[in-house]
Amino acid sequence: MSSEEVLINRVAQSPLITIKPEDFLPTQKIVEFDLKNYLFRELILKELDFRSAMKEINWLDYKDCILAVYCSADVIIPTWAFMLVSSHAKTYVSDIFFGNKETVLIQYVNLKIANTDFSLYKDKKIVLKGCSDNYVPPSAYLDITNRLLPFASSIMYGEPCSTVPIYKRK
Repeated sequence: MSSEEVLINRVAQSPLITIKPEDFLPTQKIVEFDLKNYLFRELILKELDFRSAMKEINWLDYKDCILAVYCSADVIIPTWAFMLVSSHAKTYVSDIFFGNKETVLIQYVNLKIANTDFSLYKDKKIVLKGCSDNYVPPSAYLDITNRLLPFASSIMYGEPCSTVPIYKRK
């Protein structure tokens, strides 16, 4: 290469804006709270026993976690039981959702996406980053794309150097 030849990084000069769906993931740990552990003979929830059990839990063990409250047993859980868990846990946990870890992850990410102002991407060319060190639920890509459609001039998937076209405004 002669001294007059200059390497140009076209990716760096590109007008593409990369959105990383992994940025919508929680930073806190999601911890499951299975009501099955509080059932009598794995069949029913006895109110007095359950109330007593909730008082005895060391809620500090859940400090700053996202609590995923669900029941893995195929039984009917009264609505008040979920409310009671919330009333005991709320001052310790960062947030509480209904469902197992996977469902809560989806709910959390979807809520964070819903609270993002995508109008900032008006008339921009967007790349949704495809690779991540952490699992990103596919619903995140669906939701982000759906919220970008009214604004972005184009949406692609992958990396700026190798993208799959998804949408281009006509």
